[in-house]
Amino acid sequence: QVQLVESGGGLEQPGGSLRLSCAASGSSFSHARMAWYRQAPGKQRELVASIPSGGIANYADSVKGRFTISRDNAKSTVYLQMSSLKPEDTAVYYCNAHFVLEDYWGKGTLVTVSA
Repeated sequence: QVQLVESGGGLEQPGGSLRLSCAASGSSFSHARMAWYRQAPGKQRELVASIPSGGIANYADSVKGRFTISRDNAKSTVYLQMSSLKPEDTAVYYCNAHFVLEDYWGKGTLVTVSA
């Protein structure tokens, strides 16, 4: 079992920055592909960014050049640094841990971008 707890969401103005964190329990964190998803009101959940263990990060086109995903295996934590925020980035952001046969999700953290 893996438990994921997100933090760092909140209200930010357009053009601002936020850093999300996702702390994972369990000893298998380093084996998981970690990812951030988001779900805006009335829309489907979408992949924002992913990072495999020791691999190259991938990003949705809508956030390329603005968001950076990173992980610290020693701390069992994955981060999402968000810059140049736009109102359309407003959503609940979910942390995901993907293993070969299992997926785990956090409860989400709300990010609101508004003047």
